[in-house]
Amino acid sequence: MAGALQGGAEVAFVDTCLALSKAGIALEVVIRPHEVRRASLERAGIRVHTLPFGGTLDFWTSHRLRAIIRSFHPIIVQTWMSRATEKTPPWSASSNVSRYAIMGRLGGYYNLKYYKHADFFLANTPDIRQYLIEKGVSPERVRNINNFADFDDSPRTVNRSEFQTPPNAPLLLALGRLHPSKAFDTLIKAVALVPEAYLWIAGEGPERAALEALIASLGLQGRVKLLGWRDDRGALFRAADLCVFPSRYEAFGNVFAQAWAQKIPLITTDSTGPKQFVRHEEDALLTPIDDVEALKTAIQRLISDRDLAKRIAERGYRRFTEEFSKDKAIAAYLEYYKFIEDSLISGSLLHKRA
Repeated sequence: MAGALQGGAEVAFVDTCLALSKAGIALEVVIRPHEVRRASLERAGIRVHTLPFGGTLDFWTSHRLRAIIRSFHPIIVQTWMSRATEKTPPWSASSNVSRYAIMGRLGGYYNLKYYKHADFFLANTPDIRQYLIEKGVSPERVRNINNFADFDDSPRTVNRSEFQTPPNAPLLLALGRLHPSKAFDTLIKAVALVPEAYLWIAGEGPERAALEALIASLGLQGRVKLLGWRDDRGALFRAADLCVFPSRYEAFGNVFAQAWAQKIPLITTDSTGPKQFVRHEEDALLTPIDDVEALKTAIQRLISDRDLAKRIAERGYRRFTEEFSKDKAIAAYLEYYKFIEDSLISGSLLHKRA
């Protein structure tokens, strides 16, 4: 995976690698230089290689990937997103290495020109799988495996006093990159209309200055806190009363599954990813994108109706255990790996990329 410095896809990548390793899969990881990510993987005994994953003139990455593959002898090379897939060399009979398959994992509706070498595909939503099929990928070569949420059952919580938040105030938690797609500006405007509510936003990104200016213009410095990038998601969830996921665009959206895993009431917008999974009034409240008034109303409902909040949290947790748990996802990965390995042995699906 090339990956950004921070982001949900990068967190999901590390979580998946750690879970696969724990399940007994022998793997080596290739990433851009990132000390925290590398340390997390190496603590689990995973060998980590770092490469630049640069632009068009970066021939070094593909050259080194070929050498790493030759040394490790993988059955499957699993690539995350476009850059890593494009840079991964396909197997050839002249490559002096045992046959391997490239399995490209898509977390969005990516341009398939970067996936010309992929033998198999993994989509993290049903809609992305359908997108691949409509683009000509044969259905038997693409699986949908949901991202999983890793349940954090430690008792640790973040002390509200760290962020000048009263112990009994309704506390909303939002997580994600500070980016226009996350619509934290809409959420901040909604919180301005709910005077008893406090909001923590955990994340970092290019919109920080704009969000700080918005918070100041609305006089919300006392009630809205930008926490920066955090690695203690479970502790943040335990400190909060509600999770709000206001995105304008999400192909999947890990936050809704994380909220369900932590059994916290959820409000989300009907962006592409969440609306494929969320059931309005059952396991979340669903609001239109960029609708400040609807978001305000949903927040007020869950603050005032504790029975509704409890019911949504319990049903969300049930959805987590049934569809988004680590065990479910890793079992699906292992089954798909076996299918790919059998296909390599038989040759039944090779050279059938469309």
